[in-house]
Amino acid sequence: MRWIPAGRFAMGSEIPEYPEEGPVHSVGVDGFWIDESPVTVAQYRRFVKATGYVTVAERAIDPRDYPDVDPGLLVPGSLVFTPTSGPVPLTDWRTWWRYVAGASWKHPEGPGSDTRGRELHPVVHVCWEDVASYARWAGKDLPTEAEWERAARGGLDGATYAWGDEKSPYGRRLANYWEGDFPWRRVDVGGWQRTTPVRSFPPNGYGLYDVTGNVWEWTSDFYRSDHGETAGRACCGPQQNPRVTAPDGSQDPGDPAGRIPRRVLKGGSHLCSDDYCRRYRPAARQAQPVESSMSHIGFRCVLRAPGPQS
Repeated sequence: MRWIPAGRFAMGSEIPEYPEEGPVHSVGVDGFWIDESPVTVAQYRRFVKATGYVTVAERAIDPRDYPDVDPGLLVPGSLVFTPTSGPVPLTDWRTWWRYVAGASWKHPEGPGSDTRGRELHPVVHVCWEDVASYARWAGKDLPTEAEWERAARGGLDGATYAWGDEKSPYGRRLANYWEGDFPWRRVDVGGWQRTTPVRSFPPNGYGLYDVTGNVWEWTSDFYRSDHGETAGRACCGPQQNPRVTAPDGSQDPGDPAGRIPRRVLKGGSHLCSDDYCRRYRPAARQAQPVESSMSHIGFRCVLRAPGPQS
């Protein structure tokens, strides 16, 4: 783990196409420890071996929880990115995402796939319950959105990327994001078409790897459509250690049932493309239903404990 010193930073961004990242506001966080990289397949396997834990994607589904769905469709699995055969309109994510029966952290692309050779890749297909269970076992916690963004910025307050304001300084690629034509033609990274091993790219200013790109990462905050709720509290004094702890208001307004809380994901993934999802940035954020897992979502943990002795 790496120590993140206490301090203030400008949280969020004012990029017009991503209004959920605003408004930019000053936030302070206490010092904390954070995992140097996302939790890997090997680390998660140790947790499962020690506890016998079964992830949500591997469990039988109770039809009573989904009364409007054909019971024959309720089989364990997870959402897997499936490249299209050619160019498609970028208006419907269901064109390239597919629910695959049997997909899980052990079988990232579904039955017939496995994690051999990917032990040092970030673990994926983990929903909120799965990552919270790991954190408890490890004696840690999940970061708040403010903690995560403070750490990801690496001390570069207000910079666009985790490494500065230029996307590819000196022509170097500094994160695992999509290059090519999304969602069908991708330039691979070191022979990998999906996730890459952690530490494949240089660390940020705090010594953290893969804070942007590779996999989205869970935070503990419930989602709001922008930073208005937390930024508004700053009117009466400096804002310190903000959290969004109430699930009410986090649900998808387009969901007729409106019942599944969503938490904040940060950092973007290997599927982030400049022509579709330019979210491999510290300010980027996305809502994720707590019960859903996907092939591009992982996590890292924090420890709120005293820092190193000076």
